[in-house]
Amino acid sequence: MHNPTGLTVHSKSRVLEVSFDDGATFSIPFELLRVYSPSAEVKGHGPGQEVLQVGKSEVGMTDLEPVGNYAVKPTFTDGHNSGLYTWDYLYDLGARQDQHWAAYLVRLQAAGFTSDSGRAPGAVLPGAAAAQPRGCGHKH
Repeated sequence: MHNPTGLTVHSKSRVLEVSFDDGATFSIPFELLRVYSPSAEVKGHGPGQEVLQVGKSEVGMTDLEPVGNYAVKPTFTDGHNSGLYTWDYLYDLGARQDQHWAAYLVRLQAAGFTSDSGRAPGAVLPGAAAAQPRGCGHKH
């Protein structure tokens, strides 16, 4: 299990910075967090029931609430707040961002969207720009 040592919400650049006890630090764009929400609303209730999330390129985060010692629950500016992001899930989203973005873009294209946020394959991904730190006060 991966345990976080720090969480920082960067509202201006729309990334969640997560540091872990193995020394890894990831800047995970809010858009990626939102489109890969572990909630039933996004994942569905079984295989093949996933709901493709579109129009989330400008989504922000208004709150990040701790859930016990195992997860956080963000509230996004589009009102979505039902996903519980465990430490291992956040680690996976951070460590495999390129694969997750690629899979998301393939699903968008298959559904008839060229790119939800104006990204072309190979383009600079959200969160790659310098972040303006703004802590949320949560340290885990």
